[in-house]
Amino acid sequence: MEKKRRLGTGLEKLLDRIGSTLPESETLNITGERQTPLSNKIDIMMIESNPFQPRKVFDTVELEELAQSLHTHGLLQPITVRQVGERYQIVAGERRFRAAMLMGWSEIAVQFCEADDQQMAELALTENLQRKDLNAIEKAASFATYLETYPGTTHEELANRLAISRPTVTNLLRLLELPQQLQDAVCQKDSNLTPGHVRALLALKEAGKQTEIAAKIQAEEWSVRETEKFVQDLVRTGIAEPPKTPEGILRIADHQSEQIRQLEEEFRHYLGSAKVRLTQTNGKGKGKLVISFANHAEFEQIYSALCKPHRAVG
Repeated sequence: MEKKRRLGTGLEKLLDRIGSTLPESETLNITGERQTPLSNKIDIMMIESNPFQPRKVFDTVELEELAQSLHTHGLLQPITVRQVGERYQIVAGERRFRAAMLMGWSEIAVQFCEADDQQMAELALTENLQRKDLNAIEKAASFATYLETYPGTTHEELANRLAISRPTVTNLLRLLELPQQLQDAVCQKDSNLTPGHVRALLALKEAGKQTEIAAKIQAEEWSVRETEKFVQDLVRTGIAEPPKTPEGILRIADHQSEQIRQLEEEFRHYLGSAKVRLTQTNGKGKGKLVISFANHAEFEQIYSALCKPHRAVG
């Protein structure tokens, strides 16, 4: 018996057989039942994005990598669409569709399903949550939009529909209580202000105080645990000691010299604008050089700059 392809619990629950191979003449409804015959390859210009798509920003590098994969291996899993009038809307496969557009494809393989607007919203949420994570604020905003669109839905019911825990839904929605400035900071790709940090700040209630402490977290690079302890002490007694810097360590945010900044800039230029952090831990030359990368393309760029010239010589 052929093993069934796994798509993630929530996505399988909502769209049982999406991703399995079907004969050309078959289509699916939301439970996987065969419906009226429709072709499984259509004009790509007849397809529109999911109007309930929660992802607002698609990483250009990742789309280019996916497009290259399509060029090399083809489309291994058709996208899923529903018919609306004479056109089609994407139910699942937004990234594959965008990558195919980058490749200049005129047609794309699809599987059809019948889904109402509420099911479309749930499918879009589930696909993004389980396959390519949204940032925490995008998740929270998409949950809030869903609950506003379908009043009466509880956090528990939404969690069950998406196959995630109720506390996950509730905790993410609470992030929308933060000042917009902090929400924006969490969304920034290279931010050291994480959902864990700002979730701890919610206990402070006052937006001004939240913003003030967040600035310290970013400048002094507090850990989530340090932030939680500081906030707990502040709420309990009204007084809290900020985390202490380990003896002998100079934090770049506070003590970075012009020379170190210039060295970091030289490293970034040589490594293709990679994120570089140079830390001096004492006056004897001891320190740490940290080079960060966000995806395979950035890693390859760093690898090429550091290793390939040396290997060529050797």
